[in-house]
Amino acid sequence: MTVTAESDATRALAQLAKARYASDPNNTGNTSLHGSSESLRVLTTRAEVRAAVNAAAAGAQRLISIYSPDLEPELYDQTAFLDVIKHFVLARNFSKVRVLLQEPARVMRDSNRFIAMGRRLSSCIDIRHVAPDSREQNSAYLIADDRAIVFRMRADAWDGIADLNNQKVARLYLKEFDTVWNTSAPERGQRVARRG
Repeated sequence: MTVTAESDATRALAQLAKARYASDPNNTGNTSLHGSSESLRVLTTRAEVRAAVNAAAAGAQRLISIYSPDLEPELYDQTAFLDVIKHFVLARNFSKVRVLLQEPARVMRDSNRFIAMGRRLSSCIDIRHVAPDSREQNSAYLIADDRAIVFRMRADAWDGIADLNNQKVARLYLKEFDTVWNTSAPERGQRVARRG
């Protein structure tokens, strides 16, 4: 990511984070990701991040990209999320889920249902290990198509943002994801396959 693009994204995220503390006289306490005129939500708990990840993935039409240290079981090894992914890849032609893992050894030690699903549906779910020279990033995120993003600056904390309709920020991180994706190795347990 270029310095200018990174600066724009950081500025956008900082503005998004400030939104949590702005008083809204019209706020009725509705925290639904789909139920307000704003698509942005500031996240502070595991439950909020989990709901945001599920909502973003459920809204995807063709591509879901996940950047994670170890496919965090609290998010990606949950029945609700796995059902969304299963429906996404089986109900749509040419749908694709791409996963970049920073610490694949942690996933291999545990039995992760997402990894098992990825091995069964390898033509739709592609998992790669982040190349050693690209591991300096500490963030974690999910991008649905090129529009929705759930982003955490630090993968070891739940604080983050979710925006289901922010093409500018989603595209910046999708471009970064693609760069790392193109230099990363496929997960060894998967066979190389493409959907025709």
